[in-house]
Amino acid sequence: MRIRHLAVATTASVLLAVAAGCGGTSSTAAESGDPVAPVTVTVEGVGAISTDADLARKLPADLRGRGTVTVATNAPYQPFIDFKQEGRTDEFKGLDYDLFLAASARLGIKATFTQQPFDGLVPGLQAAKYDAIAGGITDKKERQQVATFVDYSASGTGFLVRAGNPLGVQSVADLCGRAVAVQKASNQAKNLASYSKNSCAGNTVKVKEYPENPQAVQALIAGNVEVVAATKVNLVDTAGALAGKAELVADESAPNGWLASPNGFGFLKSKKDVAEAYRAAVQSLIDDGTYTRILTQWKQTPIAVKQATIDQAID
Repeated sequence: MRIRHLAVATTASVLLAVAAGCGGTSSTAAESGDPVAPVTVTVEGVGAISTDADLARKLPADLRGRGTVTVATNAPYQPFIDFKQEGRTDEFKGLDYDLFLAASARLGIKATFTQQPFDGLVPGLQAAKYDAIAGGITDKKERQQVATFVDYSASGTGFLVRAGNPLGVQSVADLCGRAVAVQKASNQAKNLASYSKNSCAGNTVKVKEYPENPQAVQALIAGNVEVVAATKVNLVDTAGALAGKAELVADESAPNGWLASPNGFGFLKSKKDVAEAYRAAVQSLIDDGTYTRILTQWKQTPIAVKQATIDQAID
């Protein structure tokens, strides 16, 4: 996925978290008997998700008292995150958007999303500009120096080629010597550079970086590159929308994509108690089927996991 390889109606009152609150050490979780104000969100095509009082008590008392978390994202990156309405950058939709809202509701709080530059998500989290990052973000060991990730799915890199696959691309091995478009600062940019150096015997992959994934796809359609490398599940809808112009390579050796790795919601490293609360909330959504319904709504069941985990990066 990108660096990564994120709105809503509730009944709860909201007090935005301040930057100082994002960066400090969380207070001890609330006493088990503390009252919990219920929150309900309605996810389109899925239904209403409400607060679980026991889960809500896993949150630090200060965060639960504020009633919200601020979440930075970078849209568009379908199906994980997108703008709800063209021309507006303050309303969102997508798999990560729905899942994060649902998990937050389980914990008795709201989530407020804000658009940020893609390559500034992790630095902004480190600077405590927001509480969390979401939107198709890959959990990586390097990022764990700053963030703790709640891993909610797993996916790898897919390859989009022109219709008919005239170059016969079947796997990453066929990219040596090819011009490949990626998103700037993405997982694909780094991994392809490494693969090219170690496996292409001087016939290097010509990696071309673009600010956003849609621009990389347009470069393929315009004939400026030969392949687009991006999160495979992200490219499923892209290929469908471009039928007759582009298609997704079917790599039987890597059905979930090349170098499949976990996708996660990132929280400041010092806020591991918040991350653990979200892990438990996501697991509750997995256990009662809400998670599957959300993934089905976005046609992303292939990236499903049975257990929500913490910091399971593979690289």
